[in-house]
Amino acid sequence: MVRFLLLFLLVQGVLFGVEMLQPVQTAVILPWTSVLADVSGWLMTAFDPNVATAGKVVRSTVNGFAVSIEPGCNGVEAMIVLLAAIMAFPAPFLYKLTGLLWGFIAIQGMNLLRIISLFYLGQWSQALFDWAHLYIWQALIMLDALIVFLVWIRYLPGQQRQTQSAEAVA
Repeated sequence: MVRFLLLFLLVQGVLFGVEMLQPVQTAVILPWTSVLADVSGWLMTAFDPNVATAGKVVRSTVNGFAVSIEPGCNGVEAMIVLLAAIMAFPAPFLYKLTGLLWGFIAIQGMNLLRIISLFYLGQWSQALFDWAHLYIWQALIMLDALIVFLVWIRYLPGQQRQTQSAEAVA
């Protein structure tokens, strides 16, 4: 447990430090944030033709309301926490990669839902937008990372044998 905790904190510290470097922001974080804006805009145009994207901004062509997806709102931090947890936990490397892949899909899928919901919520009420943006969605994205980690642990090969043994004894 101590090994997991120390490794978890170390990996997080290193990755958050790397994320803050200007070359990483320029080459990875900002382009990724623009991709998120494009994908969320593309998804919204399937049912709302009045959505336009430019860079990291998603805008309504009807009322001019726009959201700018900033670093910190792109799911990268939740991925770093999940990556640190999975890398710190003792498991075969292939299972770690599988967990990261499913975690990426779960976190970024939830983040797209976040962006889309905030875009429409902001057009309806600025106060609700602020509240959902600052409190609800931040917690939900991190909760998503925690749930992915717990589900991943549940399906590790050694964990299944231990569960079956415990059930056989009971």
